[in-house]
Amino acid sequence: MSHSAVIVAPAGTTLSPEERAFFAEAAPWGFILFTRNLTSHDQIRALCNDLRDAVGYDAPILIDQEGGRVQRLRPPLARDWNPPLKDVARLGKHAAKGMYLRARIIAWELLDLGIDVNCIPTLDVAGSDTHPFLRNRCYGETLEDVVSVGHAVAGGLLDGGVLPVIKHMPGHGRGRVDSHVELPHTKALVEELRASDFAAFAALSDMPLGMSAHMIFEDVDPYFPATQSERMIHLIRAELGFDGLLMTDDISMEALSGTVAERGLAAIRAGCDVVLHSNGRMDEMSALVEAVGTMSEDAALRGKAALAYRQTPAPVDISELAAQFEALLAGSGE
Repeated sequence: MSHSAVIVAPAGTTLSPEERAFFAEAAPWGFILFTRNLTSHDQIRALCNDLRDAVGYDAPILIDQEGGRVQRLRPPLARDWNPPLKDVARLGKHAAKGMYLRARIIAWELLDLGIDVNCIPTLDVAGSDTHPFLRNRCYGETLEDVVSVGHAVAGGLLDGGVLPVIKHMPGHGRGRVDSHVELPHTKALVEELRASDFAAFAALSDMPLGMSAHMIFEDVDPYFPATQSERMIHLIRAELGFDGLLMTDDISMEALSGTVAERGLAAIRAGCDVVLHSNGRMDEMSALVEAVGTMSEDAALRGKAALAYRQTPAPVDISELAAQFEALLAGSGE
């Protein structure tokens, strides 16, 4: 089965006849859900089933369930979580263990609804002047902290049957503006980036899925953001060693110029495997699918390999895991 080189989103809580027909014809590689798509447990499960039925295969369904501001599911649909950086600080020496538990609980909540990919861990190394849109979504200010917690979060998801997505490759922590509205740049030299920002992703390069950064790294490519830079994507593959499926960050973010279709085509030509489109607009999705076409042979193989990471999790007592997590937060866990 050939898939369009896209991950797309429905507009609402149920599929319209137009969406169902479009998804059946376009056969996107996967889907992503947002708050607008989520109202009740039964509704979410039905929507996930309908999305997979529309394309005729067990398509991955993604979500951004980071905690804090970026958390699509909230009570009563799922637990409310602090921003990651806040919990990492509170957990102190128990950060890796605590964030594993947190990720394992989140995975249980997601898989129960039919969602099997979470767009974390965020491996961007935070700095004192990282833009607020990103800073408290990070796991630390040192490479060691980010890698330790990133491994733990990825492990918690995988053990819970949910695939992690390492983002934003090859590092967004030096961004000083919000890439939803402007294009960040960094003038940092590549040697400095290799020692910190890039190294965080190299340490988790065996993960099945990654997401690109809408950010320009001037010392490598002063003209194009990583999402649309052949040089940067070559660096991600050859130097950082990432051979998983590489998706773009949301292609409709205003950091990028041109139409959505033009942005997506530039990303595919640069070496991204699939384009992520999030707003559910049918006109944009149609134009994007026409522009990018089907996944390349290499992209399809990466996608197949990524989905092979999905596993049926061992049964767990979620209440006990939650109690362990709270104990660690309170400083009494060992």
